[in-house]
Amino acid sequence: MQQNKYKWSKKWSLALIAVLVVVAALSGCGKKESIAATYKGNGTVTQKEFDTFVNLNAMLNPMFKQYTTDPAFQQELLKQLVSYKVLAAKADDKVKAEADKKLAEQMKAFDEMLQQQEGGKDKILKDNKLEFKDIEDFMKLSFYAASAAESKITEEQVKAEYDKRLVEDKHAFEMTNVRHILIATKDAQTQKDLRTEDEALKRAKEVQAKLKSGGDFNALSKEYSDDPGSKDKGGLYENVDSQMMNTFVESFKNAATTLPINEISEPVKSEFGYHVMRVDSRKTSTLDELKQKLRSSLAQEQMSEFTEKEAPGLIEKNNLPKPTPTPSPSAEPSKKPEGSASPSPSPATK
Repeated sequence: MQQNKYKWSKKWSLALIAVLVVVAALSGCGKKESIAATYKGNGTVTQKEFDTFVNLNAMLNPMFKQYTTDPAFQQELLKQLVSYKVLAAKADDKVKAEADKKLAEQMKAFDEMLQQQEGGKDKILKDNKLEFKDIEDFMKLSFYAASAAESKITEEQVKAEYDKRLVEDKHAFEMTNVRHILIATKDAQTQKDLRTEDEALKRAKEVQAKLKSGGDFNALSKEYSDDPGSKDKGGLYENVDSQMMNTFVESFKNAATTLPINEISEPVKSEFGYHVMRVDSRKTSTLDELKQKLRSSLAQEQMSEFTEKEAPGLIEKNNLPKPTPTPSPSAEPSKKPEGSASPSPSPATK
């Protein structure tokens, strides 16, 4: 089993971090619980809490269910579990108080999400051998861990990160409202031919001419656009940040980031057909507006680095199954968990 099979663990989002930390909950029956692992500072991970942690991961990420008995997967989860228990313990009273304020909102949102799933909250929890209290405990300590890490990030680090990203990409912090009318050559769902490229270009120029002569983008979008995701919204993609912008096909992205405000574009060719575009607004977010987001991002990076580099050295006793030796690259191809399902992309996206 190759280590790089689980590189996903290095790129957590805060949403995922918010449910990946466990609270040690010893039962009151007087029985001595079996220990999955111990770590420096007299820390323990009981088998019960580790199993709960595995079950929670499997509930949140169904693609992980096939790996729950895989020793390599379990070792990755153990590193995460130890990391967040250690990091959460560093939170002071002030950090905990702030984290507790966020917890109630997060728990309410999570409860509503579970209620809306097929079968409802109770069935989902039962199927995954979980109690809602398990999730609440995980989230509380995860907020403590994340908040403790954020509290160590300095103003100088935040500014340096802002400046660095701007150097790497001058559009990194832009927020854009962009409209388009797509004249497609193929149907987005069936992939059947709708028109030839020449026919699509001719129709796109017709739309362009109408817009340039004062035509209403909303009305023309409903009449002409073949993008089902935006045609009834005046072709609008609203508040597009750099992350979303990078999901657009290259020609669309280039036009969206360079087209002068309120100017009707020439037909922009992409693999989907031709886009007639207009950028309504483009604004670069300031450092002050992005401080918290950048602070959280830096904290996540530090937490991930802690898990990979420091957590293994903290574990003193490990009773979980050990992975078999890694086979040579020629002996067996690397296997990776498949990505989670996602909706069909917009015709503007890759």
